[in-house]
Amino acid sequence: MKLRYIIKLSILIYLISSEVSAQIFVNKDLEDGIAYMVDFIISDRFDSLSKTNTDLDLVDTLYLRAVHFHNGAIDEALLTLTFATLPFREMPLHIPFTNIKLGAELPSGPEGILKKKIERLPGQVLIDSPQTKFGDKDKVAHFFGNAFLSYSVSLFNLSKFLSILVELFEDAFKVEGTIDNRDFIANFLGYHFGKRLNDDKNYLPSEAFRLYTFFTLNYCY
Repeated sequence: MKLRYIIKLSILIYLISSEVSAQIFVNKDLEDGIAYMVDFIISDRFDSLSKTNTDLDLVDTLYLRAVHFHNGAIDEALLTLTFATLPFREMPLHIPFTNIKLGAELPSGPEGILKKKIERLPGQVLIDSPQTKFGDKDKVAHFFGNAFLSYSVSLFNLSKFLSILVELFEDAFKVEGTIDNRDFIANFLGYHFGKRLNDDKNYLPSEAFRLYTFFTLNYCY
């Protein structure tokens, strides 16, 4: 699941340094946004909300708060949430047919609070999310990462292309084994969310996630 982030991070770094997304950081520094959102995720307020709201409601809350923090800049909010919701700080890679191991540290928030952040992240975001403590917490970052790409970039279907590309590379690099269809679902829903935001700024993440619920209930049961 992890190599996709390295490839997407490379794309994001390229975009940030190019004219395509030169406006990404006009309001707030990304690091400040990540720290702000992580602080909120581990706060007593968010913990209280988690006791009275569904995980999809919590995802909406995170999104709306990030948009507010960035003064309405949706692209900045989506990029901030991509990193703020990552359930890890470093991504180990083992290159096949070699003993070479690589590691990449990501800007996922202040050190020392990762465990608490992971505990608080919403994980029941799909109708068939595993009924475990972790659930689908990693899918939230997938969702917002693809939403950022599809909302911000108009060069063909870059988000869809990356979703497929990183899965294939991940399998080759043996990060976590075989291609994960559930990642594809989160990627597609995020892609849809970002595209829809271009026409409807009031569209919420929960509405995109419920598309999968609707499809599953109507065609799989």
